[in-house]
Amino acid sequence: MNLATLTSKDLAKITGFLKTKESLLAQVAKIDAQLSAFESGTPVATKSKMSSAARAKIAAAQKKRWAKLKGKKAAKPVAKKRKMSAAGRAAIAAAAKAMWAKRKAAKK
Repeated sequence: MNLATLTSKDLAKITGFLKTKESLLAQVAKIDAQLSAFESGTPVATKSKMSSAARAKIAAAQKKRWAKLKGKKAAKPVAKKRKMSAAGRAAIAAAAKAMWAKRKAAKK
């Protein structure tokens, strides 16, 4: 925009933009003030710390649990993996083939 070719309408628009800018800046300043009020308040509560005596009690209890588990070292018998016989597998395959043949026939 050339300054020599500005019309009164252009100047009115520019003035309106400047007023809008000032009002927006005022709103931003107001929001900043509200946010700073939150920041200057009391700090967020920190985590409570456990006393060394409490930590020692917990550690002792955990060691006792581990000792109890390690003391009972009876090996559990491993269950054998079940296997399907060839006849059983053939029976399931035959049943599946019959089922699909029946469904195919029902479609026709």
